[in-house]
Amino acid sequence: MGFFDFFRGTDINDGVRRYLDTPGSLLVDVRTPQEYRQGHIPGSRNFPLGETDELEKQVPDRETPLFVYCLSGSRSGRAAGVLRRMGYKTVINIGGISGYRGKVER
Repeated sequence: MGFFDFFRGTDINDGVRRYLDTPGSLLVDVRTPQEYRQGHIPGSRNFPLGETDELEKQVPDRETPLFVYCLSGSRSGRAAGVLRRMGYKTVINIGGISGYRGKVER
């Protein structure tokens, strides 16, 4: 990894591939429900930033690998920090759907 790779940011497309290659993982969209309905990555579940208590209820196993995304990567970065503090062992911010090149569900 070169110096300028740091500034390039996370590639959500690579993150989605990692999610698909990780058995038992969960793809988490932390955007608002309205944003989610406008288009989301197939297989993702919507747990808006600020509603992590709902994720905790539905995903009690802290060993579940979580791949988190939002629109640009900012909210997912904040959500990843919250989820780590909640005790989830593997939380990966894969960035923003704005850079996603795959199929989108509505």
